[in-house]
Amino acid sequence: MQSKLLKPIGVLGGMGPLATQLFYGMIIANTKASKDQEHIDLIILNHASLPDRTESLLTDNIKPLLELLVSDCKFLENSGASHIAIPCNTAHYFADMIQSEINIPIIHMIREVVSGIKTSKKEGTKVGIIATDGTVKLGVYQKELEKAGLVAVMPSSENQKLVMKIIYDGIKNGGEINYEDFKKVEAELLELGCEHAIMGCTELSVFMDMFNMEQGFYIDAMKVLALKAIEAAGKSAK
Repeated sequence: MQSKLLKPIGVLGGMGPLATQLFYGMIIANTKASKDQEHIDLIILNHASLPDRTESLLTDNIKPLLELLVSDCKFLENSGASHIAIPCNTAHYFADMIQSEINIPIIHMIREVVSGIKTSKKEGTKVGIIATDGTVKLGVYQKELEKAGLVAVMPSSENQKLVMKIIYDGIKNGGEINYEDFKKVEAELLELGCEHAIMGCTELSVFMDMFNMEQGFYIDAMKVLALKAIEAAGKSAK
């Protein structure tokens, strides 16, 4: 007899696959558990064939992607998920649209990240955003930071190209990554007075893992989502 899943978290993954794999590992690594049965139940949909989020948004061709995202979330809901986690920052542009079509809550990664910063920093704190062109140009983080009284700081156009190079040529395409590219982005944000920088792309979470980067100045958005998913499942995080 199959045992019933306990408050399973539905994970809409595949954006990209390496990030989804890391997200699963983050949940396991950060759950207080002494045996298998104390970990959380997950329903992972690794929809790797979804259209590229940045391309869809920047070419104003969002309808096909939105329809697929809604369909996937309904699948997770109908499969018994109690909450949905979407380990993709850019896809959160659609989060409220998707939420209006389903009956279980989406754990909103962007709002959770900004809420965490707001509780620890004074109004006017400068926060760097390191993310895809889509996330940056559509203000996914900027809008939430502004609501919280925080100041969003983006890399220059030249350094934004380096961010995209790391995300697409390095992580998604499996190419060589030059860490000095990232150091240029970091130097600019520090010079502009940022007290934190949000790693606002799940491929950058993979980047942090690859180079053993610690959180502190950098806030790993996907790590925040993993911790919130653990709490939503009724478990304690380490």
